[in-house]
Amino acid sequence: MSHRTFRIVDRLIGEIDKAIKVLAAPAHPNRASPAAAGEAPVLEEAERVASVRLMRVNHSGEVAAQALYQGQALYASDATVAGALRQAAAEEMDHLAWCEQRLRELNGRTSLLNPLWYLGSFAIGAVAGALGDRTSLGFIAETEKQVEAHLRSHRQRLPAADYRSRAIVDQMTHDEVAHGAQAASLGADELPLLLRSAMRLTSRVMTRSSYWL
Repeated sequence: MSHRTFRIVDRLIGEIDKAIKVLAAPAHPNRASPAAAGEAPVLEEAERVASVRLMRVNHSGEVAAQALYQGQALYASDATVAGALRQAAAEEMDHLAWCEQRLRELNGRTSLLNPLWYLGSFAIGAVAGALGDRTSLGFIAETEKQVEAHLRSHRQRLPAADYRSRAIVDQMTHDEVAHGAQAASLGADELPLLLRSAMRLTSRVMTRSSYWL
C-alpha cells in the first residue's frame, strides 16, 4: 500500500472517530454552561415536554454544525480560515454539550435522526469546502444567519419558567452571530438566492423532524 493510500485511510479513520465522538460519546465543553446554577426550575409537564423538543432540535443543529465544520476543514487552504473553522467548531462543541446536559436534566433524549444529519451535513460541508475558501466562508455566514433566526424563535417559544434553557440559547445566539461576522470579515462570498433558499428548506426539514423524533 502506498504512502498516499495510507494517508487517505488514516484520514478516513480519523473522520469516523470524530463522528463517533459526536454521535455516541458524551460531549465535553471547554466553557461552563451559561445555565444558572442552583435549584432547577419547576416546570409543568407540558412545559417540560416543550423544552425537551426545542432543546432536542438545538442539539441536532449542533450535531450538524460539527459535521459541517469537519467537512469544510478537509479543504481549507488558508491557515487563517482553517483556524477560524477550528475555533468555531470548538465553540459549537460547547453548544452541543450544553444542550445534551440540559436534555438530561429535563429527562429528554436526543434525536434518533442525528446520524442522518451528521452524514448529510458532512457531505454539504465537504462540497462547500471544495469550492474554495470564500465560498466555504459564505456558507458559514449564511448558515449562522439562519441559525440565529432559528434560535431567536426558540427563545420566544421556550417556557418562561425554563430560565436554564433560555440562558443556553442566549449564549448560543451570541456565539453564532460572532461566527457569522468572522466569516464575513475573512472575505465570505454571498451565496446565490437559490442556494440560500435550499438551505432554509433543508433546515426546516431537519428542525421539524428532530422536534418529534
